[in-house]
Amino acid sequence: MTSPALTGPAAVGRAGSGFGAFVARAERAGTLVVQPRMGMAQAARMREGLLATRAAEAVTVGTITLDSYTRTGDLDAARRALDAGSGLNGYPIATHPVEVTRAVLRGVAGAGFPVQVRHGSAAPEGIVRALLAAGLDATEGGPVSYCLPYGRTPLREAVDSWRRSCELLASVREFGVEPHLETFGGCLMGQLCPPSLLIAVSVLEALFFRRHGLRSISLSYAQQADARQDEEALAVLGRIAGEMLPDVDRHLVVYAYMGVYPRSPGGARLLLEDAARLAVRGGAARLIVKTTAEAHRIPTVAENVRALEDAGAAAAAERGRRAAAPPDTGIEAEARALIGAVLDLDADLGRALVRAFAAGYLDVPYCPHPDNAGRARSALGPDGRLYWSAVGSMPIAGSADRGRPPILGSAGLLAALSHVRRRYDGLAEGSSAAADRGLPAPR
Repeated sequence: MTSPALTGPAAVGRAGSGFGAFVARAERAGTLVVQPRMGMAQAARMREGLLATRAAEAVTVGTITLDSYTRTGDLDAARRALDAGSGLNGYPIATHPVEVTRAVLRGVAGAGFPVQVRHGSAAPEGIVRALLAAGLDATEGGPVSYCLPYGRTPLREAVDSWRRSCELLASVREFGVEPHLETFGGCLMGQLCPPSLLIAVSVLEALFFRRHGLRSISLSYAQQADARQDEEALAVLGRIAGEMLPDVDRHLVVYAYMGVYPRSPGGARLLLEDAARLAVRGGAARLIVKTTAEAHRIPTVAENVRALEDAGAAAAAERGRRAAAPPDTGIEAEARALIGAVLDLDADLGRALVRAFAAGYLDVPYCPHPDNAGRARSALGPDGRLYWSAVGSMPIAGSADRGRPPILGSAGLLAALSHVRRRYDGLAEGSSAAADRGLPAPR
């Protein structure tokens, strides 16, 4: 067998020197790895972005984020856009010749600076082949998390495609490469999804990866609106992953808030700094950053670098500070009930996931995908904590019944979606006013 990852001098991953190994070394050293969401259509600009990321004053890994045409498999449209010089919102890895992508990586990617491909595809086999051919071996996603929120691909088809993609990625291990796969399951819908479901899907996707050959896996969780709830969720995610994936090289990755972002630079910076502090307190090894430009436009390379450095500095300042353990509010019981219900459905985890959504045992709030039951609803409390307002057929009715808030109407939903933006823009305005008067900034 010829491995597409080792067909040429550009192969950048080797056992002990891949993405997961790099993050593990940083974690042992007590340093948070920070990572941008960066993807440019033109090869020269993509290389410049990677070089700038590597040179940032922080411990970084690189990102090649793909364009929407590649994500959906419309390579003809990607080729036409590339030939015409029209805008693509990412790097078309399956359209650029493999030698072009190898040239982007040459002298940049390696043991001291691994690069991950991020894509958003429900059917990623072509993407996995392209990244392996270019000498890369780290990517992310999942059969649920890159299916339900992103389109109308039937879940059964996504599961089958992700099974083949995992096996393809895992196959390079026989050539001395340790591939890495990150589950996006902890980021479903970006916001307004209570933590227990995020944890359950993140763990279930990680188990799916493990059963199809991966041994280096990261589990994601997206920052929500209440830091203490997020700290509890990360502690739960770490415990369950440790129990269910004991033989896997694994780490947790936090995503800076994925919903409506503050419009002010000060508010955006405060939110990112809180994400870095959350990652440290929650035991995560890696943070996906966002920039001060998120509410307005695609950020520049310089803005990405500034975000990486701000996050790295905030994480370093948080190290060594003592924080009280978060209280148990029932997140763990709910997450374990959801995971257990799915695992009991079928010995084949792919079939179990399909059956779980068909039965409503897993149900993502506000997700319109045809395979999602759509009976679950969530609400944001005045304190910023997420609650279930309806659980549908999910097996958590008893634990989620306490003090359940009413189901949101359109006005309440809009208010919840903008809660974080309003809060952090207000904090930034208050900090500026306090500074003008020589007073401590409010938090």
